[in-house]
Amino acid sequence: MGAEVEHRMSPSPAPAPAPPTPVGRTDGDAPPMVLGLQLSALIDHVARVDWSLLNRIPGDRGGSQQVCIEELNHILAEVNAQILPCRDDLSSIRTIAGGSVANTIRGLSAGFGISTGIIGACGDDSQGVLFVSNMSFSGVDLTRLRTKKGHTAQANEFKKEDFKGSKWLVVRYARQNMEQILEAIRIAKQEGLSVSLDLASFEMVRDYRTQLIDLLETGNIDLCFANEDEARELLGGELTFDPEEALAFLAKYCKWAVVTLASKGCIAKHGKQVVQVAATGESNAVDATGAGDLFASGFLYGLVKGLALEECCKVGACSGGSVVRALGGEVRPENWQWMYKQMNASGLLLPDLKN
Repeated sequence: MGAEVEHRMSPSPAPAPAPPTPVGRTDGDAPPMVLGLQLSALIDHVARVDWSLLNRIPGDRGGSQQVCIEELNHILAEVNAQILPCRDDLSSIRTIAGGSVANTIRGLSAGFGISTGIIGACGDDSQGVLFVSNMSFSGVDLTRLRTKKGHTAQANEFKKEDFKGSKWLVVRYARQNMEQILEAIRIAKQEGLSVSLDLASFEMVRDYRTQLIDLLETGNIDLCFANEDEARELLGGELTFDPEEALAFLAKYCKWAVVTLASKGCIAKHGKQVVQVAATGESNAVDATGAGDLFASGFLYGLVKGLALEECCKVGACSGGSVVRALGGEVRPENWQWMYKQMNASGLLLPDLKN
């Protein structure tokens, strides 16, 4: 629960690469290959707690809900008082830069060596400093992240120049700042970028389904990711539903459509091709935070590198499987190594990490 092309493969097995050295900028002044639109910087506080605590917090389990600062502080106080120990973990709580878009582009940069940048704003408070430190350490270009006086979670305007030269824009569907999100998508398409959309949460799809369909019908969304719960709400919220029907629905409007199915893997469609790929590493799952976001990192890496649809899904399964091995939505170095081994064993194209 949150408070808010040519197919290429490695010719032979190769040693797993080391994670890249953390840097704050990418490739000098070259525009990032992938941009993330996260108008407000977000911080994740991730901890293991008893189910009883969740019963006292508004919202549905597994979903997200906006709260005021007083509510957030109360929730954090409750969490800190009732943290459960984490097995095989360095800490029972992790506080890191978060949000779906940030998780995805951080994964692309840190684990796959793809140049990324973020469009948005952060405050000049301690949370803003933490967000900047964490994202720059992972190699994300922050030249489009504006610092504003006051608290983090303020939205920011963007400029047309922010999008020039990049190839992809990663967006999360959200009610908040919807006009700005739609404008960013419009500019991105004008500048020749492809747009990837994550459906955010089942509540967002359920409560703003009409607006979502309107967005899909514009034809501006090239790639769309939905998890099982979001796909269910997309089709009207029936308890029993067919994920393939949701996939076909998304594919009517998007070049690539993906429905992730947790431990059952994923299904994806591009043109007339439909593939189903098994999950990777779910038997060692500790925390599902960021699993879909890191799946998107791997899938986008595959598209950038010109891999076939099935290979894109397999890389996504590996990267999604890497983040669930520890607490929080950021992959730890040892789990990147685990991912490279899985990719190598499957004959998938390994990242070209230069650092």
